[in-house]
Amino acid sequence: MPQNSPVNTLAHPVVPDLAKADLPLTPTENVLSALEVDLDAKLRFVASPVVLTNERILSRPAGSSTWQSWPLTPDLVLRQHDHAGVGTLALHDANAQLAVWRFTLNAQVQVLRLLEQFERRQLTLETGQIPDTDDSTQCPTCKAQLPPESDDCPVCTRELQTPPSTWVLLRLWRFAKPYQGQLAAGFGLTLASTAATLVPPYLTIPMMDKVLIPFQTGQAIDPMLVAALMGGLLASALLAWSLGWARTYLLALVSERISADLRTATFDHLLHLSLDYFGSKRTGDLMSRIGSETDRLSVFLSLHALDFATDVLMIGMTALILLSINPWLALVTLLPLPFIAWLIHLVRENLRTGFEKIDRVWGEVTNVLADTIPGIRVVKAFAQEHREAKRFKDANSHNLEINDKLNKTWSLFSPTVALMTEIGLLVVWSFGIWLVSRHQITVGVLTAFIAYIGRFYGRLDSMSRIVSVTQKAAAGAKRIFDILDHVSSVPEPANPVHMPAIQGGITMDSIGFRYGSRSVIRGLNLEIHPGEMIGLVGHSGSGKSTLVNLLCRFYDVTDGAIKVDGVDIRRIGVSDFRKHIGLVLQEPFLFFGTIAENIAYGKPEATRAEIVAAARAAHAHEFILRLPQGYESLVGERGQGLSGGERQRISIARALLIDPRILILDEATSSVDTETEKEIQKALDNLVKGRTTIAIAHRLSTLRKADRLVVMSRGQVVEVGPHDELMAKQGAYWRLYEAQARKAEKDALLNADTLGDEA
Repeated sequence: MPQNSPVNTLAHPVVPDLAKADLPLTPTENVLSALEVDLDAKLRFVASPVVLTNERILSRPAGSSTWQSWPLTPDLVLRQHDHAGVGTLALHDANAQLAVWRFTLNAQVQVLRLLEQFERRQLTLETGQIPDTDDSTQCPTCKAQLPPESDDCPVCTRELQTPPSTWVLLRLWRFAKPYQGQLAAGFGLTLASTAATLVPPYLTIPMMDKVLIPFQTGQAIDPMLVAALMGGLLASALLAWSLGWARTYLLALVSERISADLRTATFDHLLHLSLDYFGSKRTGDLMSRIGSETDRLSVFLSLHALDFATDVLMIGMTALILLSINPWLALVTLLPLPFIAWLIHLVRENLRTGFEKIDRVWGEVTNVLADTIPGIRVVKAFAQEHREAKRFKDANSHNLEINDKLNKTWSLFSPTVALMTEIGLLVVWSFGIWLVSRHQITVGVLTAFIAYIGRFYGRLDSMSRIVSVTQKAAAGAKRIFDILDHVSSVPEPANPVHMPAIQGGITMDSIGFRYGSRSVIRGLNLEIHPGEMIGLVGHSGSGKSTLVNLLCRFYDVTDGAIKVDGVDIRRIGVSDFRKHIGLVLQEPFLFFGTIAENIAYGKPEATRAEIVAAARAAHAHEFILRLPQGYESLVGERGQGLSGGERQRISIARALLIDPRILILDEATSSVDTETEKEIQKALDNLVKGRTTIAIAHRLSTLRKADRLVVMSRGQVVEVGPHDELMAKQGAYWRLYEAQARKAEKDALLNADTLGDEA
């Protein structure tokens, strides 16, 4: 076989390091898939290439320059499994094991891709036909072509960075519509208060022309006229104050209710989204959206939007008054408007994208807080305070950097608008004095113009500043509507089937599930009878947890159907269906509150007698009574005030209280000591009575009471049967059991040696 023959065009581009390798390929060979396994036989980190071609499998051991190869034959089998974070890829023929490669799960995607190509090639060898292109090379969602050696769709996983449009604020009308009467009243009050503030400058015309200027020429002051004018000024001021107060109070109440409704609707929608949405989001970011962004919108609606409406009315009404007094002087007054409008348009684009970046960066800051504070025990246990402080400092510095960039634009914009208004005021003074000198207007008219111009340009400057807060509000609204626009991947049925009671029979009919583009469950069939206890076993990554997630409808199957009592679970309302399911997790989650509230979480209306009965059945009653306040004792956040075994028994009591017909136990005793496990096992024995139970357990000995054991491998059921029957077969379950038994013996010997050394 030639050792330095040229490499043909690859069917799939390989990993960059492998592309440089001196592959000993023949002229007719094409590389189908390639990867680098990163562990050797002693589980040390060493890179070693494995290459699949259309003719054979090649491998070069670490530290060697010689390639090993195995021709592809119909009896060749390639198996993959993983355990405790270490994957194994084994090559077999009909007689013996030919090669074994080990890897960390970082290489899992490439391994699965190589396995997929191997199976397709073997099918070709067996049938003589090239199978149709597998749609696994396409994204199941958008059907876009996936990059070679990747399971991430470049279209679906790309975060849309489109800048927020100001028009997104109009979508808030959905939440403002119930308060349209109050909003109309607020607009009327705004119109009236603005009109009242425009009265005083108009009264300066007779004050100057009929009182002050005649007095300077020797005429006597008319007390009645002065009193009338001063009364008019006072009345307009009082009227403007009272109308402004009523307007501000009314619209502030409305804006708070709009933002409260928005916050409630967003959180309610968030709770109904499927788990895959939360898998791609950070807790701090979601908290920031629902909390900070809605507060920002509330401030915008109650203050800035109101000010903007007032400014628009003030400018419009002032312009009309100025035009009615003297059109030419009014046109000179309005001269800076086009320049200011152009400047606003110019800077608006930078502000719009800038505030979106600020929101995302602020989410990074809150993410650090959301990670660190709940995990403070782990931070302190590993003495990582300085590391977390640096993470926060870096995120905060990034936030400061983005804000500084935006402030450069904003700091130039505001003074420029102020300068243009000052220049406009000088132009008005100059043109007004020229008109007075030509006797075309009186001094009183010019004085009124200057008074109106002060208000006009003040409002113009205020309107220019609204650009900043408007873009901030638009950015916040976009982030909120990103949540509201997201559609759950576990939809509610259009015409749900109502099942107030179920027997608990479960049928899994050729079900399949893909996570992204990776096939996790494929062609799985399983029948579970009502009241039967099933034990799910298999190596890590075999699909056990995914299977129970599908049963709970945390995700929906992509192929086939799961039926309960003969009804497809997708036809049952999500909440109605989950009321029949009790779930006990490996790491029980308790909410901040009393023990009684946590036990009654699934049934808030439960009586104290029911709560106590559930606690007794879960073997939790005794330790609860030993607490200072018994059932009213507060547990810390996530139940940190209790031990792991105590938290687990409370979660069992929580499941018992709702009396589910289907029970799922996901490694319920794997993280506790032997004595605690015995207590929990007693509680579980009470829990499983009369219920259809699916139990996942790492320790196979805990599943001896199961009616049947279901052995899973690579998303498929490979064996089903009672413990004794499966042990007699000496198949996949027997190998799992023997491996655990050997490990237990080894651990026992190590413990004995340790005790002997200590003695």
